Amino acid sequence: MVSFSRLAALGLGLFSKAYATILQNGQIRATSFPDTRIDPSTYSFTTYPADAPEISYKGRWDSQHVSWWSGLGIKFGYTGQTVAQSLGNLTSDGVLVGYRIAGLGWIFTNATAGATHLLIDAVHVAKGENLIKMPGFGRRIEVIGGSLASGMYTTYEELSSWSYGLGAELGNTEHSITAYPGICAADQDCWGNPRGQVHQWFYTSDTSYRASVMHGDNPEPWDFSKQSPADIVVINIGTNDNNQANNVSNEAYIDAVTKIIQGVHGKWPKAQVIVMSLWLSFYQSGNAYLPNAPEGWPNELYQMVEWAYTSRQVQLGRVPRQPIVYDGVTKKTSRGCKKAKPFVHYFNTTGTLQHNDIAPQWHPTDVGAIKVASHPQQFIRIKFGWDLYATGPEVFHETLYWNHQSGY
Repeated sequence: MVSFSRLAALGLGLFSKAYATILQNGQIRATSFPDTRIDPSTYSFTTYPADAPEISYKGRWDSQHVSWWSGLGIKFGYTGQTVAQSLGNLTSDGVLVGYRIAGLGWIFTNATAGATHLLIDAVHVAKGENLIKMPGFGRRIEVIGGSLASGMYTTYEELSSWSYGLGAELGNTEHSITAYPGICAADQDCWGNPRGQVHQWFYTSDTSYRASVMHGDNPEPWDFSKQSPADIVVINIGTNDNNQANNVSNEAYIDAVTKIIQGVHGKWPKAQVIVMSLWLSFYQSGNAYLPNAPEGWPNELYQMVEWAYTSRQVQLGRVPRQPIVYDGVTKKTSRGCKKAKPFVHYFNTTGTLQHNDIAPQWHPTDVGAIKVASHPQQFIRIKFGWDLYATGPEVFHETLYWNHQSGY
């Protein structure tokens, strides 16, 4: 996402699969996205390269300034009245880019590889004006998951996802989404993703075909020092593992989630980890709808958290105060250097969604995503004392619909 303004933040959202045509209940939604391409030769610009320190990169970007995973963006302030961005030739043609000025609403435009847009190859401001580095927020949250977390099938994908809503609606919070459609927790092929999150979370790029073309079998390990450590990490993954087509055993799934938690603790020892229970689809039984959630390892996930990470288990000596940490690059586990208080928490999603909050392809609707975002938000507020600072700026785009006709 891109945000910008005069002496405010420019946020740019780069989406991997969202394009100009938006389907709504199988019908094409009428849209009107502005064409922001310009001829830079007709302007007098001051140009900043992609590695300019004034540009803050949000999410995971590789050494070529190519973005990966979900909800990526850049943020900067600028002086003057004009700002433009040149997109590199590795940009996916036609991808929908969202940008906003400070707290104003999102605006979307279709990107053209190699073109210059009024809105990452470079950023330009009017001659004599400047880019300004915007300070980061003092707290950070990360979501790790698959298609449900990445916003697959919601209107604006990442910017309509529950994970984006969770971070954005907390306010004054840096947020990142390391999620990709179809990926399993277990390290195996799932729906064309050659590796699972227990491996890929430690790398810069995701498991897309584009990544295999660019990086082959040698993706760049992610440099965790590029961003401030996460204070809270939300893990919501397992629906792909749960699908019979991928044939992931209970043991392999729980082992993978355990290693993801150990990996998070190894990279961010002070982070609190929230493990969300899975929600699956619903089925009709007579004149009622019932959830398939019991098939999503609720007992196994709960017991993993309860028996491995609670303060009671530490007190009983069943769990050492120096937790095991895991490195997905070296594939090695080790004992943490410092004693740790319990840091893993179970969040039960039962009752959050009803059958009409899940679309035919088993993903939350736009409304469903909003509901999912609001529940862990309140959990975080109560559990960790995080105040809510978002007090007006738009989060979810095109959700303003109402009826104020009283006499019909």
